[in-house]
Amino acid sequence: MNSVTDNIKVTLANPRGFCAGVDRAIEIVERTLELFEPPIYVRHEVVHNSYVVECLNKKGAIFVNELNEVPDAATVIFSAHGVPKSVYEEARQRGLRIFDATCPLVTKVHLEVARYSKAGYECILIGHAGHPEVEGTMGQFDSTGGGRIYLVETVADVNGLEISNPERLAYVTQTTLSMDDTAEIINRLRERFPDISGPKKNDICYATQNRQDAVKQLASQCDVVLIVGSPNSSNSNRLREVAERLNVPAYLIDNESEIRREWLVGKTSIGLSAGASAPEILVNNVLARLKEWGVKDVVQDLGSKENVVFSLPSDLKK
Repeated sequence: MNSVTDNIKVTLANPRGFCAGVDRAIEIVERTLELFEPPIYVRHEVVHNSYVVECLNKKGAIFVNELNEVPDAATVIFSAHGVPKSVYEEARQRGLRIFDATCPLVTKVHLEVARYSKAGYECILIGHAGHPEVEGTMGQFDSTGGGRIYLVETVADVNGLEISNPERLAYVTQTTLSMDDTAEIINRLRERFPDISGPKKNDICYATQNRQDAVKQLASQCDVVLIVGSPNSSNSNRLREVAERLNVPAYLIDNESEIRREWLVGKTSIGLSAGASAPEILVNNVLARLKEWGVKDVVQDLGSKENVVFSLPSDLKK
């Protein structure tokens, strides 16, 4: 018998899936492939989704880890997560044709870090070690003035910080974090360093926050939540954690083949969302698999509408 359970309902989160920064990054790669002869090189995955990367690879995009894998005189695209200043300068010195797909909201954080370091401040970045966005943001700090940029991931990290001049200290955050986790860390920073400066507006991007709010709504009305997204996607992992924090079982799946029937046994309501780098085709594939297993009732959560659009670099505009 194919049916998972009787009368099971799927509720789709809104908003879900692609954000404006991801749309822009993918379009930059596609337009570059149209205008310039492949291969086109992309430093790191342009966005963290295996399906997207595979599709662009088939069109002629070659994904590399470092610039030394890019031949001289080639075209290189920097991913939506951004790069350190040193990488941009190396590409420029080598005469590579550069297109920067860094999300404008990540660029905003880069400019904040550069401004703080220029003003003689030390800086604390709240983020996850090893993430490309963190690498790029830390690489905006100019340490020639003697200051430093510090990475903290937890409240415990804040407790262990030793700052040379707490009166000239600022913080920024990775854009794809959980608002709840970040709030705890910021509160502890303010307790330890009362004079600390921070961004006028929260660095966590609108799309990350909107998707987390939508998953909170799902978790309040569903007894299991599925998040479509690749395992290396920070914002997708945060969506799973948001649901789990509300004591609802939640699973991150790259595609429909990863759904396990036992997750759904005895459930009556499935919540379904997708990270900001996951295309809607993957959500549709998950729905198709659930319908094969007997799901008939699919509803859309009303949610909120997003109207943000980021423009392409001038060299790529039609």
